[in-house]
Amino acid sequence: MEAISQLTVFLKTKLKQASLLWFHGFKEACCLHRVIIYCLRSKQLAIRTGQCFLLNGFIFLGSIYLLQLVIIPVLEWILPDQCPRDSEKPCSFEGFLRFYGVFRHGLIGLFYVLWFYPLYVFSLILSSIWYNDIAKHGFLAIEKSKATGSEPSGEKVSSAAPNKAYTDNSNSLERAMIGIAEQVYSVLLLTFFFLEVYVTGFIPYAGKVLNFLLLSWMYAYYCFEYKWNLTGLSLDKRLDFFESNWAFFLGFGNPCVLAIFLFSPLVSYGVMAILFPLFVLTATGSEADQIIILPRRKWEGAGLGRLPIFCAADYFSLKILSIFSVEHRQQVQGNKTN
Repeated sequence: MEAISQLTVFLKTKLKQASLLWFHGFKEACCLHRVIIYCLRSKQLAIRTGQCFLLNGFIFLGSIYLLQLVIIPVLEWILPDQCPRDSEKPCSFEGFLRFYGVFRHGLIGLFYVLWFYPLYVFSLILSSIWYNDIAKHGFLAIEKSKATGSEPSGEKVSSAAPNKAYTDNSNSLERAMIGIAEQVYSVLLLTFFFLEVYVTGFIPYAGKVLNFLLLSWMYAYYCFEYKWNLTGLSLDKRLDFFESNWAFFLGFGNPCVLAIFLFSPLVSYGVMAILFPLFVLTATGSEADQIIILPRRKWEGAGLGRLPIFCAADYFSLKILSIFSVEHRQQVQGNKTN
């Protein structure tokens, strides 16, 4: 009984800690008022954010609602597939009605093929470029607001520039190779993690819950990855920090994912494409490490423990990289023998 009571106390403590960190993460994600402040500080940021709203909100979502509220009702009125309900006589033109129905569905499908799907691909590519710009301009706006006495600091940087340039040049090749390797591994890791999220959606009963949790972590990682890239945080430190504070990032990712579960796929993409840059800016301005340290001081260093969120994705990524490395070695050896 004593062991059971100790286990119960332990679980309650961990649940309390996880709930507190989750609340801090959720609250950080909801601090969208920061976006207005950052846009007022940076004209480039305001332009990029406005372009994102215009493309994904006005054009993409506007096209969806135009189709659903105007075009489809007009086509149903012009090309009906049912006889008038108030007619007492038997319908004498069922063949025409079937043709009207097929023709109407064909026109709607043509609208998707010629407009929505190209617009979706165009929005996906262009938005991904804009997200990088938004994160960069937001980061610069935040750093500019933190800086005090810009002229003396500029002199300080310029005086130290030769030594820094010399150091950078001496290690530039090594850091470039490490950066490329980390980028390749990061792409593989997130690709396999996305496949993992997709597969869990088909699991009966618990699939929706797992899908929601994994999507929350995935979007939270995406949001903070822009800031980590700009600050130069290495990939292993990112993963360690993320998995060690999984409750905080779960809370941060929950508001990001709600749009996916509340709307249809196309509408959810449009809503997410509008909200995602806002969450990226919120993550860029968030002092997550300081927020997480404060409650940890009360716990006397006893944290939640690391949750291996990317364990499966990490395993498959390393397998793929090992296969390519073996093939590369065999190719090099073959060239040497020839």
